[in-house]
Amino acid sequence: MAVAPRAQPSDFFSDAEWAAVTARSSWRGLWCVAHCWAVIGAAMLVGALWPVTIPLAIVMIGTRQLGLFVLMHDGAHALLHRDRRVNDWVANWLCSSTLTAYRPYHLRHHRFVQQTEDPDLVLSAPFPITRTSFARKAVRDLTGQTFIKQRFGHYRERLRARAPGESAPALFIEELAKDRRFLMGNALGFALFASAGIGWVWLTMWLLPMMTWLPLVARIRNIAEHALVRENETDPLRQARTTHANAIERALVAPYWVNYHGEHHLFTSVPCWNLARAHRLLARQRVTERMETERGYVALLARACAA
Repeated sequence: MAVAPRAQPSDFFSDAEWAAVTARSSWRGLWCVAHCWAVIGAAMLVGALWPVTIPLAIVMIGTRQLGLFVLMHDGAHALLHRDRRVNDWVANWLCSSTLTAYRPYHLRHHRFVQQTEDPDLVLSAPFPITRTSFARKAVRDLTGQTFIKQRFGHYRERLRARAPGESAPALFIEELAKDRRFLMGNALGFALFASAGIGWVWLTMWLLPMMTWLPLVARIRNIAEHALVRENETDPLRQARTTHANAIERALVAPYWVNYHGEHHLFTSVPCWNLARAHRLLARQRVTERMETERGYVALLARACAA
């Protein structure tokens, strides 16, 4: 297997700079998680008080649901907290319950980024695509089809692949066990809101963003990070993309510095809140001129969907 070539921090940073950008914190990660949930709560409150704002709340909450995944991703790299036990607990229970399965998969992606063995290569390989193809995908995202396929498609696949004599109900129960935390968590959330007489808030401003806006922004994130990057790229500076994001893009598409994906792949021990600082240090040396970058998400989509 061809391991992706690595960048050496000493080629880009002084010892003091490297110590600063890789310093773990006992509070910054927790603050980011608290901020994410606070934005979700505030959007729900505003939407409940003024229902006309619900469409904006759906967008804001869906983006922060992506934000929780972004922070869990930092947890997968043990960057959310100095204490590994606290890091894993926060990532798994306050961000995303997928941490245990995600970590080995994601670390393999880093080990083989844009190489033939990269498990995420399938996400970037099809690009560029046509605008019509992207529009169809966006419609599937916004109508909940993508969510249903990703969240519950394994039931159909498992039943289709069952061996002769295998019990369909037994297989269904086995697959149901994989979703128990998701189902129980959402059932509990709905029950709590319903007990307060506002069950509709949970349905319209938690589940609906998860089913619609979240799949779309997750798709845009995946496109921005590796689409149009050459397969089997040997230059570490060009194995992933940094997309410059304005304030609106950061609020609606790219939370918690996720747009600095090039820096993240170059230096995986840099916490998300220090990626912008790492970018500035690289820019000062004009290293960013050699990196894979894009001036914004609109420009990136225009290139990726121009076949």
